[in-house]
Amino acid sequence: MIVIGVVLYGIGFFLHQQDVANSHEYINGLIEAHPTEFFGDYISDSYASLNTDHDAHMHHLENLLKNRPWAAFYVPAYLSFGIAASALFFLCIQFVANAGWSMVVSRVMEAIATFLPIGSLLVGIVALASAGGLTHLYHWMDPDLIDPNSPKYDIFMANKADLWLNTPFWTIRIIIYLVVLSFMVFVIKNATRKLDEANGDLKLYSKLYTKSVIYLVIFAICSAAFSWDFIMSLDPHWFSSLFMWYGMVSYLVSAVAIMAIMSIYLKKKGSLPLFNDNHLHDLTKFMFGFSLLWSYLWFCQFMLQWYANIPEEVQYFQQRMAQYPLYFWMLIVNLVAPFLILISSSMKRRFQIVFVMGFVIIVGHYWDFYNQIMPAAVGPFHNFGFMEIGALVSISGLFTFVVMNAVSKLNLEAKGHPYFHESKIYEYPF
Repeated sequence: MIVIGVVLYGIGFFLHQQDVANSHEYINGLIEAHPTEFFGDYISDSYASLNTDHDAHMHHLENLLKNRPWAAFYVPAYLSFGIAASALFFLCIQFVANAGWSMVVSRVMEAIATFLPIGSLLVGIVALASAGGLTHLYHWMDPDLIDPNSPKYDIFMANKADLWLNTPFWTIRIIIYLVVLSFMVFVIKNATRKLDEANGDLKLYSKLYTKSVIYLVIFAICSAAFSWDFIMSLDPHWFSSLFMWYGMVSYLVSAVAIMAIMSIYLKKKGSLPLFNDNHLHDLTKFMFGFSLLWSYLWFCQFMLQWYANIPEEVQYFQQRMAQYPLYFWMLIVNLVAPFLILISSSMKRRFQIVFVMGFVIIVGHYWDFYNQIMPAAVGPFHNFGFMEIGALVSISGLFTFVVMNAVSKLNLEAKGHPYFHESKIYEYPF
């Protein structure tokens, strides 16, 4: 998958460079073919009077076109990073809540979290390249926007740059997020390994509890802040007060879906014999619940901003509705399918149905992050071509290799955990 993905991405990049080399002709051709994607439903007289600098507008469109290779890579990279970080978050919740049912699958959660340092490296490449001026993903990094003497001066960006959106502080924050979150993977895995070796020593269990609480606090702070910095700042004039929860639930439900897929696969291979339909039921219950929570947050964000009709807010959705005709269709796979198929308790116990629905949910939330990143990064130049497919396939292959390699080295039965026996005999009666 890694090799195939890299080859596809390379083919797409080569074809894309041909469009970049003839950018004026390519862009003008798209404008003539799809004028509403570039200018909306109409071009008013006031719009024409305020936008007389055709060369500046063309330069902006060229930058969006050049962003596509980065954006194609960024979508699966950010999703895989978020999945790994939220898998460790979900594992630590089990430890802090003294949950018994999940100990049979706790090592699957650990294995998924193992990808976090690699995921941090992937998104770190994009972030540092942006900070170094190699990409145009983050529009607010243009120094002319905060220079009062520049014709591009933007008072909104200048105000935000004073407190938060300035390149040095942003870069420092990014490094802190990635380093601290990645470090905590080794801390938690080391604690669970020692607990196994000591046959459930209660002092070591207490230390695991404390370290898990620490990660929950770190994740709570970092997941909010990196959703602002990585994703929301792509649209620097727009903001949403619940965006951090909306993004976090998206990769959390994807992480739980991967937990279910891996557990079913390992059960079939005979490597996870204690995993049964009771554990599957509870994993699927979280898949179902988080899917509805994501839908609730998406609707709240959309409905409140649509109802308020404030220009700085509604432009976010107007752009996606104008340029991305399939924007609302993601609700089919992220809300309608999980709700109708997984609502029944008996359906949550069916291995084949849950296995398939796990992939459906992951694809749906890749689609969600595509809709979050692409409109700001590439605007009307979006596509799902060789580069997007190649990046998705190669990063999926890398994720699978790292996670399954971790599985092969872990003791999949957490016998040192005090609640492992409870998990072995766990039965959900409904």
